[in-house]
Amino acid sequence: MEKKLSANAMLYSIGFVFMLACSVGAFFYGIEVGVDKTESRYEAEKASASAKATVSPYQQQDLVSFYHTVFLPYREFQSEWFDAVDKLTQGESIDAASAFKELSSLAKNKAGEASSFNMQNSPLLGEAQVSYIRSLKLFADAASKAAASAKSAKGEELLQLIAKEKNYATAVAQSLAAQQAYYDAMLKWSSSVNVDIPSEYKLSAQLDLAKWETLPITVKNKLMADQLQSRKQITAFYPHDLTSRVDEFIISGQAVKMKLGTVSGIVALLLDTDAVRSGDFAGSQAKLYKKTLLPQLPFFSMNAD
Repeated sequence: MEKKLSANAMLYSIGFVFMLACSVGAFFYGIEVGVDKTESRYEAEKASASAKATVSPYQQQDLVSFYHTVFLPYREFQSEWFDAVDKLTQGESIDAASAFKELSSLAKNKAGEASSFNMQNSPLLGEAQVSYIRSLKLFADAASKAAASAKSAKGEELLQLIAKEKNYATAVAQSLAAQQAYYDAMLKWSSSVNVDIPSEYKLSAQLDLAKWETLPITVKNKLMADQLQSRKQITAFYPHDLTSRVDEFIISGQAVKMKLGTVSGIVALLLDTDAVRSGDFAGSQAKLYKKTLLPQLPFFSMNAD
């Protein structure tokens, strides 16, 4: 009987030990599975975060959104401003006081339009947006003062007063800073699309023609925006119009004939002789830039103004 009990006890003991071993094994297996799942989830989240970090803040859509919501309102005001100034320069009959009063109101309205869309997720575009808005507000003040001055000053005298006005000078500086940031954002975009294009390129007064001809179009355009800013020169044409005139000047052989060995020298000549017009880029696009990498923006179109 004792032997039988001992056998039963032994069986129970073996069964208990077996169940205990299974429980311990299951416990540690569960821990291992949990750790694996946690690690997998961590790696997935890490990969997702890394993917988000590598996405450029300068996407095609960002550049397009900026163009329509910020750049165009500014450009529409700028066009009206240049029109009024041209009429004064040419001595045309114009009610200057009324014209500049309307320009002041237009600048305020366009500043409101340019503020309607948040571009701050793209640092350079956010910077350009702020600068364009500031420029418009300063132009509004400058135009208001011009309207008051127009009661006693006419034509060239009025233009000289405007040019000396502090708000006007700051408005121009803000406009050029905004333009430079926008073209810099285009360069960043092209670099994210094509790794062979640098994301940064510094303006050099000694940039020679051989080096210039090797540069991608977005680098050239950015450098022309830099050139205009360095000269504190606000223009009716775009930086890419200046790019095309520089390229045409080199290709035509004029640079060699005139012994101009730097891009800065050519730019100075073109600007001093008023040889650049809005639309010059579109006129050369089919011949010079048909296969170049550019964002799909209206002012790069052959139908651009």
